[in-house]
Amino acid sequence: MKTRLVLWGTEADERVLVAIALNARENKVDIWTFPEEVATETLYNRLLNEWRLGRDIPFPNVFVQIERPLTLSEPILPESIKVERGDLIQRAQTEWHFVVLSAKLFDSYQEELAFLREKIDNLGEYDRVVWEELKGFWEKVQSQIHDKNLFRDHARKLKDMTNELFSKLKTLRRSYEDEFRNTSRERAKAFFDQLEQIEERIEQDLGLQPLFEELKKLQKKFKDTRLTRDDRSKVWNRLDKAFKQVKEKRYGPGYKKEYSPVDRLQRRYDGLIAAIGKMEKSIGRDKREIEFQDKRIEESEGQLEAQIRQAKLKMIDERIRSKEAKLAEMMKTKEELEARMQAEKQKAQEAQASQEKATAESGSGEKPSGDTSDDQKQTKSEDTGGATSSPEDAREESLAGAIAATVGESLGDVADTVRAVAEVVSDKIAEAFKDEEE
Repeated sequence: MKTRLVLWGTEADERVLVAIALNARENKVDIWTFPEEVATETLYNRLLNEWRLGRDIPFPNVFVQIERPLTLSEPILPESIKVERGDLIQRAQTEWHFVVLSAKLFDSYQEELAFLREKIDNLGEYDRVVWEELKGFWEKVQSQIHDKNLFRDHARKLKDMTNELFSKLKTLRRSYEDEFRNTSRERAKAFFDQLEQIEERIEQDLGLQPLFEELKKLQKKFKDTRLTRDDRSKVWNRLDKAFKQVKEKRYGPGYKKEYSPVDRLQRRYDGLIAAIGKMEKSIGRDKREIEFQDKRIEESEGQLEAQIRQAKLKMIDERIRSKEAKLAEMMKTKEELEARMQAEKQKAQEAQASQEKATAESGSGEKPSGDTSDDQKQTKSEDTGGATSSPEDAREESLAGAIAATVGESLGDVADTVRAVAEVVSDKIAEAFKDEEE
């Protein structure tokens, strides 16, 4: 989009050559008029082919310069100057107003980047919070680029500056990850050493019940320990194997826990509660984004930016409405599961009472064949802490429906960003996002 014009006109019935340039920083327009006696063919050609394209050239000594504010309500040229192509002036007035707003948007992003640069330069080690700040900044810039609210040159400068900061953070992160991998290996080795001792005692049948309790404590410690993905998988597999060995020693090969109706409902209920929590957090993030956009609208320096943010607010409002509808369905399912669990518990209590009554009436010291021994009851209590019930098993029934809603919303939230990435973002920044997600 050109910000300089050259055209012929008249002033006080005299033919003049008119040169007009936008001063976007000041939101003003500079106008030069050259009388016909100095407006040679050479001057006209240099103005048209050099100055109009952004290169400065020497002006003759005879000219008149005036400065006028750029507005949408007042014409660019004073009434005393008439030009042959008024349509060019009118179009330039509209385009230049957008140029000014875009330049201000670019300046605001430069200030934000300067703040992030200072923060990153002062980091002693990798900080994931700062990474997320920079990532969020770039996603915001991407949105403006996608909507063509920033010019290509400005977008390229912002991209280069952002890439530089990502590179600094990735250097810090590599150092942090190397240290974390070393620490993780040491922690995993400590678990393996403890498990090796437990496995030897399992083979010797030395106090299976105390060993089971020891494994449960080790399992809790494992859940609270930060490990790399690979180390966590290895420790989990070893821990799970130890739990299975204890149960097979006590109950024979092929032991498999049978879940009661109450247990199955509880598993579904726990998975649903987790999904509800995720949905509530997702809605909370959207509401915080609305508060942020509201604040930025109040601080907007141009109508264009304010209109852009208002459009975003409508999109977020619609997203919240959709999520709240799904959350209401999930809450209804929660109430239904609670009622079913209560009914199943009541049935179990009645069945137990019936068995106890039958035993008392029979007068026999033997329990009915359908009763559960004390040792088996203890087993049910123990199994709730066993590693055999893997995270996937604990969610298989409930997450199929509830979490699908949350995942669907998340995919919808990022659709526009994916399109912007395909059009604008360099491989370098896309790779930086991918690395962080992994």
